[in-house]
Amino acid sequence: MGSAVVHLGAGLALTLVALTALAAVAGWASGLQQQRPVVVAALRAAVQLAVVSAVLVAVLGSLPLSALFVLLMLTVAAATSAARVTRLPLRAPGRERRIAATGSAIVLGAAPVVALVLGSGAVPLRGVAVIPIAGIVIGGAMTATSLAGRRLFDELDQRRGEVDAALALGFLPRDAVLEVARPVAATALVPALDQTRTVGLVTLPGAFVGVLLGGGSAAQAGAAQLLVLIGLLAAETLAVWATVELVARGDLVR
Repeated sequence: MGSAVVHLGAGLALTLVALTALAAVAGWASGLQQQRPVVVAALRAAVQLAVVSAVLVAVLGSLPLSALFVLLMLTVAAATSAARVTRLPLRAPGRERRIAATGSAIVLGAAPVVALVLGSGAVPLRGVAVIPIAGIVIGGAMTATSLAGRRLFDELDQRRGEVDAALALGFLPRDAVLEVARPVAATALVPALDQTRTVGLVTLPGAFVGVLLGGGSAAQAGAAQLLVLIGLLAAETLAVWATVELVARGDLVR
């Protein structure tokens, strides 16, 4: 059934080129100056997916290799989030500390969710199931960490006087930062909350469509999507909480 949905060939290649061009032109004409990042992102996605597709052929059949692949995803997620949060290039001094900090937030968000999903038997303990679930949850935790971290540092820069005033009143440094940080960090959960609230009414996300295209029933598709959405909510909430604490304690700095 899946092969009837996306046909590999010249038509697909031309469509991808046209979509990339459309996005690049929109990025230029709108004044956003995002035409180059759009093209680079599209090219990277094409290359990375080609490589990953080839690697997964060998990895999916082995649980230990699948675990190593999940570790690779986690490492890339931590490095990506560190660069987004601190707005520093990966090669800048102190990268180990930055990556360890964002990586710990992502792990604290993703690990409990993946453990619950696999431990409950809701998803079989096989590479073909572990990698997609872990990838989705790690990706959600990475996004939440990046959004929360960037928003926190921007807000703290603008409201430094309030933090200093709290310190002058006798607040501990962590508590002074939390007075500003907690309400702001909650905005990082808006995308996940909106997606969960509107699922089935506005969009049919990937897990739902994937199960249907794989030959599953509508009930199975709905159950899979519900598991993913609620798992993402849990992972992202935990990741945001961890990010707030890391920033408040000074373990994650810009």
